[in-house]
Amino acid sequence: MKEGKLNFDDLREMIQKNKGVKREEVIVRNDVGEDCSVIDFKNSCGIFSTDPITGATENVGKLAVHINCNDIASSGGTPIAILVTILAPITSSLQEINKIMSEISEESAKLGLEIIGGHTEVTSAVNKIVVSVTAIGRSEKNNIVKTAGATIGDDIIVTKDIALEGTAILANDYEERCKKILSSDEFEEAKLLIDKISVLKEGIIATRIGVNSMHDITEGGLLGALFEVAAASNTGFIVYEDKIPVKESTKKIAKEFSIDPLRLISSGCMLITTDKGKELVDALRKEGIKASIVGKVTRSKGILVSNGVELVVKEPKRDELFNIK
Repeated sequence: MKEGKLNFDDLREMIQKNKGVKREEVIVRNDVGEDCSVIDFKNSCGIFSTDPITGATENVGKLAVHINCNDIASSGGTPIAILVTILAPITSSLQEINKIMSEISEESAKLGLEIIGGHTEVTSAVNKIVVSVTAIGRSEKNNIVKTAGATIGDDIIVTKDIALEGTAILANDYEERCKKILSSDEFEEAKLLIDKISVLKEGIIATRIGVNSMHDITEGGLLGALFEVAAASNTGFIVYEDKIPVKESTKKIAKEFSIDPLRLISSGCMLITTDKGKELVDALRKEGIKASIVGKVTRSKGILVSNGVELVVKEPKRDELFNIK
């Protein structure tokens, strides 16, 4: 099998066939595109998300914390605690594991999280350190936002610039190649994009304004996230490439590695659909968060308009990070 997520159809079939029992307390269930599950505890709701870091070798502790807390924010919630699992190969040192845990602790402190448990193990089952975090959040029931909530006619908004995470990973993991194609300022900025991968602030603002769906743009990039939102919501979309915000350093790195920035992992960018597009963009910009309306939710099909040509967006395969040449 190829590296990366299972393909869309295989994953959806697996999820549908393996659900255990159906509990009435579960009000948002797992499905392709729904990164969080939500349990109604009457007084408030618990929100849960889990994901590993497999495509990066640097900043794995920081990434593990933020990608899962971003999922909580995308559901309209506030993260409160995490559990951490570390699987380390037998070639690892205690110093390496301690460094990752220190990074996780530092990022958790910034977000006001408690590390409440987990598991650490050295095993020959892996050939590099794998870090997986489970984030636990909470929200009031009327604030819950689903990936599956996109509505026909909604504006599609992207925050910040796409491929922030992928750009930072490549700049940090392939320093020599990136130094050759970027100016010194661009290179330093690309490495520091890792500090912009939290979407908690935009999640809070969007929940306050009122939105129909939110989705943290992770594996598969913007086009993968759009496909997942549309599939979960039984809708389509049309987006315009010339409206999609992409940093110049990202374009240069994408060209160097022969990859598509629209399909590159993009934690730090939030995909939002709402019937209050201008109001939300204005509110985000007022708080210093770049936001762009890039298209509309439609009745069917996913369309990318590139140089005036309408291209049908197909289901996401593996992230471009796994196609590095």
